[in-house]
Amino acid sequence: MMSFVLLFLVSILFPAIQAKQLTKCEIPWVLKDLDGYGGITLPEWACIIFHTSGFDTQTIIKNNGSTEYGLFQISNNFWCKSHQIPQSRNICNITCESLLDDNLTDDVKCVQKILDIKGIDYWLAHKALCSEKLEQWRCETL
Repeated sequence: MMSFVLLFLVSILFPAIQAKQLTKCEIPWVLKDLDGYGGITLPEWACIIFHTSGFDTQTIIKNNGSTEYGLFQISNNFWCKSHQIPQSRNICNITCESLLDDNLTDDVKCVQKILDIKGIDYWLAHKALCSEKLEQWRCETL
């Protein structure tokens, strides 16, 4: 009983970042605001997200002196604020850590800014892996 109480207190005092491991069939539901934005379809997004973060909102990848965060692997060089690169332009006006939770609202807004400024080529997986033959990224259960 004492261990249960201790575990309960620890879980209240130290809440974990809420992460989400998505599936390709959840993509259309959680990213509906991106459907067609910049001419990119949801199956394309499912493919891009799979190849960049494995559908995991807590993915962090260090890449040539910068770090990429979250489902969309948004870089701290330009798009979000981090302690690692204090001179980041923070174009999306968010902290990089906010890209690691399961609330994708700020992620989607940032993705839209990236699309407006850089286009879909920001995500290298798109041209190489996700611009054609997208049947496997469609979810027929919807």
